[in-house]
Amino acid sequence: MSVVRLATAAVLAALAGLHVAWGAGSSFPLRDAEELSDAVAGSRVSPSPAACFAVAGALGSAAALVAGAPRRHPFVQRAGTTTVAAVFAGRAVLGFTGRTDLVAPGGVVSERFRHLDRTRYSPLCALIAAGALISRRAG
Repeated sequence: MSVVRLATAAVLAALAGLHVAWGAGSSFPLRDAEELSDAVAGSRVSPSPAACFAVAGALGSAAALVAGAPRRHPFVQRAGTTTVAAVFAGRAVLGFTGRTDLVAPGGVVSERFRHLDRTRYSPLCALIAAGALISRRAG
């Protein structure tokens, strides 16, 4: 497995684990749920556990695709990895342009979130998109 493929899959898996922890009630790495919601969702209202677990499932599936699964169905793996890249690239563009509100529940995001989105989340999404594309080619 290439270093890029392994790193991208590991980041996606770690993000999935973080969403599972949030769904279970953790506020890691922040002090409380309200602060976490402001920083990662742009709102004082926390996403539901079901929403956190759904995102965790999607991220876990993305990690598996980027890692090369399903090996017996290369078309599915390539199409899935391409989809992962497209979704994360789109998310990066929305964040860099300050328009994450277009896909955020309620459509309102805090200034703290906008700052973190432009400086942390969107660059991470862009790197994940690039890693997924490189992984697709490596497969």
